[in-house]
This record gives sequence, C-alpha cells and structure tokens, in this order.
Amino acid sequence: MEFFETIKQRESCRNYDGRMVEKEKLLACVEAAQAAPSACNSQPWSYIVVTNKDLLPQVAKITQAQGLNKFTNQCPAFVVVVEEPAYLIGSKKEPNQKFASIDIGLSVGQLCLAATAQGLSTCIMGSFAEADLKQLLAVPEEKNIRLVLAVGYAADSALRPKKRKPVEQIARFEE
Repeated sequence: MEFFETIKQRESCRNYDGRMVEKEKLLACVEAAQAAPSACNSQPWSYIVVTNKDLLPQVAKITQAQGLNKFTNQCPAFVVVVEEPAYLIGSKKEPNQKFASIDIGLSVGQLCLAATAQGLSTCIMGSFAEADLKQLLAVPEEKNIRLVLAVGYAADSALRPKKRKPVEQIARFEE
C-alpha cells in the first residue's frame, strides 16, 4: 500500500471480526514501532503483545473498567505500551526535556500504520485500570503503562469519513 494511502486508510476500529492475528504481522508492527525516531535515541518504550486466549478477556475487562471500550470483547490482540526510562544513550543522565511521551506517540503511530499496511485495524486506548493491568502482565510498579492498542481485523471494511480541521486552520507557511 502506498504510504499516503495507508495514512488515509488508518482509523480507530471498534468492531473486530474475531479472527486471530498472525504473529508475523504483530512482529512486523512491533518492528515498525522499534524503528521510530526518539530523542537522544533513548527509545523509552517496551511492548507487551497479548494474544493468549486466557488473557484476552481479562485485558478486555481491564480496558472497560471506566465504562468505555466495550468493543474490546471481540479483540483478538492487544499491544500494551510501557514507558521505559528516557536516558541519553551511553549514560544515565536524563535529557533536559522530557520527550518520552512524544517518542512513544511516534512509535505507536508507526505501529498503527504498519498494522494498516498489513490489512489490520487498530484502536489506541488511554482508558484502562493501570494497576490491574500491571498485576496481570507483571509490569513493575515503578513503570507506567501509557496506552493499550486493540489490534485485529475489522468486521466492516468501509471507512468512515475523516473529520479533520482544514489545513489552513492548522498550518501557516512563512514564505
């Protein structure tokens, strides 16, 4: 799929058909995330890919803790995004600015585009019971889970119209 077409095809899916996602496709998504740029090359992310049939309903329930994300019951895979320390490579000094959230956003964006390019759909979720998810997946207490991504095959391939601000409203060109 051509790059700009992939961007146009990516949308948040809330209706999965339940088919299992091939491990090779999930690995390709993680490799795309791994290749993302990061400040000082700190790569402040790690990913937990959940496809275990016993864990899937538990993760789905945890993403529904605040009454949202009911669609996750049909989700065949989750990618849990854990924030790692953002040190300068080669030292234990922190950079002057905190770029970890930006770096994680770039990495997750590339993961989502890689999924789309392979015929998968994603939904990025920020609403979940973090303590419960940490316990379930043995994430150390001192680390933060930033996002959970639902990944799978969309039950409906029809794209919704994108509602975006006009370019003139978000960009200015100084020529």
